[in-house]
Amino acid sequence: MRNDANDRNRPLYMISVAAQLAGVHPQTLRSYEQKGLVTPQRTSGNTRMYSQADIERLELINELTDEGINLAGVIRILDLKGRLDERDSEIDDLHKRVRRLADRVHELETRASVTALVRVSDLPRLP
Repeated sequence: MRNDANDRNRPLYMISVAAQLAGVHPQTLRSYEQKGLVTPQRTSGNTRMYSQADIERLELINELTDEGINLAGVIRILDLKGRLDERDSEIDDLHKRVRRLADRVHELETRASVTALVRVSDLPRLP
């Protein structure tokens, strides 16, 4: 999954291609960047390069604005979506941790059960 995230964030598209993929004018992308709605990576020559994740974000912005939501509302929605995504990731991490701890508790309980079955006092004494 880590590679998928890296692939989605790899800068692939120059502004003209990104604008075409997102269905907006390149000037709109520049405006969105100024407002903080999208942050394309830059080459050493300062060329904007958009990733697939940027394109998906631009598509969501288009959907929201097509529904009549102004850019201030879009900014708020994207902020809340980002927070929700972070919380989902934290919850997934916590679930994994709980599973690991439950496995460890089970292992320790099993070990304790085996130990209780074979008590030192039950073993024959050496002559």
